[in-house]
Amino acid sequence: QVQLVESGGGLVQPGGSLRLSCAASGIMFRIRIMGWYRQAPGKQRELVARISVSGNTNYADSVKGRFTISRDNEKNTVYLQMNSLNSEDTAVYYCNAVAQIFPWGQGTQVTVSS
Repeated sequence: QVQLVESGGGLVQPGGSLRLSCAASGIMFRIRIMGWYRQAPGKQRELVARISVSGNTNYADSVKGRFTISRDNEKNTVYLQMNSLNSEDTAVYYCNAVAQIFPWGQGTQVTVSS
C-alpha cells in the first residue's frame, strides 16, 4: 500500500526555519528520485527540490540557497530543511517521486507570518 506521510510544518516568522519529513512506503523508495512539492493558495503545485538515488540535488530558483533536500534510504524518508523563510514560502508541502507520481499524501502546512 502506497503511503506518503509528511510532517514538520507549522507557523514560523519570516527568517525562521523548519524541517519537513516525509515517510514513504509502498513505492520502492530506494530506486526513486524523490521531490518536495508545494502548493500555495490559488496556485498550481510546483516542484521545489529533488534528490536522486545517489544524493544529487536540484532546486527551484525560488528556494535555491535556502532549502536543502536530503534522504535516508534506510528509513525510507526524505527531508526538507528550510531556512530564511519568507511569506512566499507559505504553502502546503508534499513529497512524491518525480518520474512517477504516486497518490498524494495529506501534505503539511507551512505558514510564514509575523
